[in-house]
Amino acid sequence: MSNTNLSNTEEKLNLVYFLDGKTYINITNACTNSCVFCLRNDKDDVKGAYMWHKGAKITADDVIAQIKEKKENIKNEIVFCGYGEPLARYSEVIEVAKYIRKNMADLKIRINTNGHGNFIAKRNIVTELAPLVDSISISLNAQNEEVYNKISKPSFEGAYKAMLDFAKLCVEEGIDTTLSVVSGFKPEVYSVDVEACKEIALNLGAKFRAREWIQNGY
Repeated sequence: MSNTNLSNTEEKLNLVYFLDGKTYINITNACTNSCVFCLRNDKDDVKGAYMWHKGAKITADDVIAQIKEKKENIKNEIVFCGYGEPLARYSEVIEVAKYIRKNMADLKIRINTNGHGNFIAKRNIVTELAPLVDSISISLNAQNEEVYNKISKPSFEGAYKAMLDFAKLCVEEGIDTTLSVVSGFKPEVYSVDVEACKEIALNLGAKFRAREWIQNGY
């Protein structure tokens, strides 16, 4: 498969990287949010793996090529998560997930997302994701739209509702769905009500996770 889109920056781009025994796919740097706690605000790498694409147009073939190169080290689960919103490139995510399902059937597939996939695609893509992914983790981030906008700084109006609607569809399609918040990040400024967030998740039929903010990143 050709990686011509990566040109001379190919050796610097980490589309497939490893963290704590899991494999991650860094498919894009684009994002509809600009979260105040995002690690990419403070560093360029994850465990030494440089995360920026430097404007390169990443294709599904590019990602699949790196999966093949690193296949011996890929075990148990592969997660779409990097320095960007994976579903900003939903077509490529679907294509790569199809490859994994066909050629690495024992692997679990997870997507970590801000829940804006349907807004980005302008249609419901959850029905396409459901046969391909085992689980999805959605950044709830806050108990209401006001706090969400303060923390997530979305690029469009109605982002909070779009995220909740996406989560509801994931649950309805039978995807193992978790809603998450980041706790401990400047609590005196960003008033996240963890218990209220947990109630929102459970009422949607989803799981809930509160993860501690990592001050120095990975």
